Amino acid sequence: MISYLQIENLSKSYGDRLLFHSVTFGVNQGDKIGLIAKNGTGKTTLLNIIAGKESPDDGTVVFRKDLRVGIVDQMPALDENATVIEACLKTTTPATRAIAGYEKAIAGSDTDAINTAIHEMDAASAWDYDDRLKQMLHQLRITDVNARISTLSGGQKKRVAIASTLLENPELIILDEPTNHLDIEIIEWLEDYLRRQNVTLLMVTHDRYFLDAVCNKIIEIDRQEIFTYEGNYDYYLRRRQERIEAMSAELAKVKNTLRREQDWMRRQPQARAGKAKYRIDAFYDLKDRSRLDLSEKNVDIQSIGSTYIGSKIFEARNISKRFGDTVILDDFNYIFARHEKLGIIGRNGVGKSTLIKMLQGIIPPDSGTWDVGTTVRFGYYSQDGIDFDQSKKVVDAVSEIADNIVLDNGQSYTPMQFLTRFLFSPADQQKYIHTLSGGERCRLHLATVLMRRPNFLILDEPTNDLDIVTLGILEEYLREFSGCLIVISHDRFFLDSIVDHIWVLEGAGTVKDFPGNYSDYRRWLRDNQTKNEDTAPKTEKKENNSRRQENRPRRMSFKEKKEFETLSDEIDRLSDEKKSLDEIFNSGQTIENVAELSARYDELTRMLDEKEMRWLELSELA
Repeated sequence: MISYLQIENLSKSYGDRLLFHSVTFGVNQGDKIGLIAKNGTGKTTLLNIIAGKESPDDGTVVFRKDLRVGIVDQMPALDENATVIEACLKTTTPATRAIAGYEKAIAGSDTDAINTAIHEMDAASAWDYDDRLKQMLHQLRITDVNARISTLSGGQKKRVAIASTLLENPELIILDEPTNHLDIEIIEWLEDYLRRQNVTLLMVTHDRYFLDAVCNKIIEIDRQEIFTYEGNYDYYLRRRQERIEAMSAELAKVKNTLRREQDWMRRQPQARAGKAKYRIDAFYDLKDRSRLDLSEKNVDIQSIGSTYIGSKIFEARNISKRFGDTVILDDFNYIFARHEKLGIIGRNGVGKSTLIKMLQGIIPPDSGTWDVGTTVRFGYYSQDGIDFDQSKKVVDAVSEIADNIVLDNGQSYTPMQFLTRFLFSPADQQKYIHTLSGGERCRLHLATVLMRRPNFLILDEPTNDLDIVTLGILEEYLREFSGCLIVISHDRFFLDSIVDHIWVLEGAGTVKDFPGNYSDYRRWLRDNQTKNEDTAPKTEKKENNSRRQENRPRRMSFKEKKEFETLSDEIDRLSDEKKSLDEIFNSGQTIENVAELSARYDELTRMLDEKEMRWLELSELA
């Protein structure tokens, strides 16, 4: 077993706040580790110390010599003036220099420069790398390699950072919330890629399906200590519960023993000097151990409740909306019923946030009307964050909204009392908003939404900065919520836990209403795809099986090199044909040979999946 990284006796605190103490663990080749902890307990700080961005108070971080390490930050810091291709070619090698020159020559349309660049590409054997780069960006839906980073959305920047890191073929990858700002389709692609690759991972994420599919080890920071579990997230849950139960039983035993020893200490204080010193020392040790607090301090939202909501919720009548050539909705009609719990999914940029903003009147539709019931009281959790004066203190900002909060059980709370339910201590409430961490801002945002006791909750990406424990509490609250709910989320576990049907925004104004949660929808997609798939040739299956069974690394054969060279062109050709069929289906015109075109569309989807998977297999041998 080869050691890649060793952490020894690491400690870190900020002022009087201790994050972790004497933490020791190792990362070995092949480990895929998920780092789990509540917000504010030091996950990102630990990653920053490992990456060399922060210094520990004590302890050491030792990497294996010459280890190739790739890091994807929660908010990647890319050169805003660079192009996508330049951002992806961070390392300086003959191949990357040749590719950068070639792309610059192509963008400038200078024939002489292009010819020179082609010779440099040949000399550096850079064509394979260039193909891998563009195919990776294609998989991550980055189509314009010459676009400036400054023009990209947060999700696009995250995808560029992921592509840049993966293309460097690091031996160890450190990921901080890799699924934030990505849509579900890209998350599932990344999940599948990392699961199949022979790469070592250390990552922080709250995506429970991602943890379960990718990780083979979980490390938890709890009460300033490290606990390691050899298994995926589901295994961790079972073993953690066993650990808590064992600690509770041990604590009960310690307290019982302490009561007996206290009686002994009190009975003969004058003779204590004659007693065995070891027993006196053991008494004080028991006293220290008995102070262990196993209580869980969690967000308390179960009794907040909601106001009454009538039978009429809202009706969408002939809603249309577009931004330039991008169609968000096209003559959309829907009657929303009481107690509906709806999830909305779709690619980034397809208009999910725009849709819910139109419902609330924040953005006007181009045509059509929203008829909202008179009893509806919206509670909107926006992914854009808190719209507060950043120079205000937490308690002052909440007091401006209400100076008295009445919950479902009739109990009244002051703003200070209410904030404690969201884990803001009296000291935390005096913090200025601009100093809050991502998790604290998220909890404050949630508090300001729920304190109004809305009966129609609209949550836009609520899971980005919440820890797993708080997510579980929020899920339980939403399952019992007596009002209506619309949630936009890339967290598949979160959607599966609370929604009863899904709107799939497919682009070009199309909204598919699917009865069921996200996993039901994915099963339906797979079943439909399976019906149209042909059986793969047995010879190809044998080749794939033998390749999986081969333990030693090998290079591509001559035949595989030729196949690899043609795959990119074939994938582009099939993608263009599929795109043209999309345009035909979305045109709204009568299609005479619709059955034939539909069959071809299914065939193209299958062929693209096979060829993209084959390209990834061959790229590992390049």
